[in-house]
Amino acid sequence: MKEYSSCKAAIDACISQQYFAVSHLYNDDKPMNMHIHDCYEIYYSVCGGKQFLIDNRSYSIQGGDIFFINQYESHHLSKIDKEVHERIVLSISPAFLKTISSAATDLNYCFSCREQIGHKLSLNMEQQKRFLYYIHKITSANGFGSDLVEKAAFTELMVFLNRIFYLKAHEDHGEEELPAYKTEESPSKHQQVDDILTYINQNIQKPLTLEELSSHFYLSSSYICRIFKANTGTTINKYITAKRITIAKILLADGYTVGEACEKSGFNDYSNFLKSFTKAVGISPKKYAQFSA
Repeated sequence: MKEYSSCKAAIDACISQQYFAVSHLYNDDKPMNMHIHDCYEIYYSVCGGKQFLIDNRSYSIQGGDIFFINQYESHHLSKIDKEVHERIVLSISPAFLKTISSAATDLNYCFSCREQIGHKLSLNMEQQKRFLYYIHKITSANGFGSDLVEKAAFTELMVFLNRIFYLKAHEDHGEEELPAYKTEESPSKHQQVDDILTYINQNIQKPLTLEELSSHFYLSSSYICRIFKANTGTTINKYITAKRITIAKILLADGYTVGEACEKSGFNDYSNFLKSFTKAVGISPKKYAQFSA
């Protein structure tokens, strides 16, 4: 299998082929802004990277950490080690993963179970070696039967990762997942940003403005913008837009019309909804609804 050097190219290949793709990325591939896409993502940190924001949850990143992100979750790297940043990213078609699952083994589990451990696992050295072994087996397969070899290796990899995820979710775990927004800033700022995110998520269907947030929390607009960007790595408007697009995708997949998805996701301007959705997802809401039917 071809190993991509661009995350966007891997995502495009995954979506167009309804399969999976592997990208091995370094500093030269600039991380995307907060985004969502029509495929699952597994992000494995080799080294570098400091903070990952997935929906309204923030995680620190160490070498050997692995993250599982589904097609409805907005995400981006909010803090990056500029000197060295190496990662392996798998883009996976949900439809393809469903075909290799069974009645007894749901390989979508790691992308849907969130209550116990969230999005992150920290692999030990033996697990890291095994993960890299499967990646090497997938990307080095060639010649006769290479398609079956890479598919078999990928299936083994997903069973391996889901087994770790399942066992971790069902044990009495400790502080495996770091508390949201654990940075060097004062605890009061952490709590303020957490409160702002909670308020946004609870009122995402309503008109949300910086002035309203400022009035609600009795904080100046400039202060809110500063602490939000410092803790999440993105702006309030970008976060709100990404969150609303995530909701719109779910609604369209559930059979709602484009107009209904626009209204129920909190967009108060239809043309802005069409433009924002198409830019983030790559296709129009109408086409997305057709493909998701």
